[in-house]
Amino acid sequence: MGIDAFKTNHNKHYSKTEKEQAVAAYLAGEGSHIEICQKFKILSTSQLRSWIKKYNGHEELKASRMGDTGIMTKGRKTTFNERVEIAAYCISHDHNYTETSEKFKVSYQQARNYTVKYENGGINALQDNRGKRKSENSLSEIEKLQAELKMEKAKRKKAEMEASFLKKLDEIERRRG
Repeated sequence: MGIDAFKTNHNKHYSKTEKEQAVAAYLAGEGSHIEICQKFKILSTSQLRSWIKKYNGHEELKASRMGDTGIMTKGRKTTFNERVEIAAYCISHDHNYTETSEKFKVSYQQARNYTVKYENGGINALQDNRGKRKSENSLSEIEKLQAELKMEKAKRKKAEMEASFLKKLDEIERRRG
């Protein structure tokens, strides 16, 4: 890339499509590592080799951190009920913050924060107390019970999934033995 290669002062990020096109071009014999890197403006042949190794190992080529990844880096406003639902989903899906953030269109950090807040402080910790302070009884008893029920269902679902997994594991170990 000549002198232009030195003009960037930060890491270059590649989309999933860019990676797949470069790998496909190399595997189709369209050029050497260096030629493919020049054609697709990839800064390093070791980067291309890494993508090829992943592709040949049947691993998914994902977008670079800032590429066209589905993870939001900036959060959005959420309601109390959404926060409860997000925390419940995350807990019942084995604390998979990435999946939760993608499903609810919130940032990874929001998904993690809501889950940690609930686990440390319960339902009331999910209240947004910024600005004017709300009274302690701002949630009606029914709303509190509904939120607690949702969280208990999530915990039960997670426990059922773990029990199912352990049964499968036990079955596999018995077959081996």
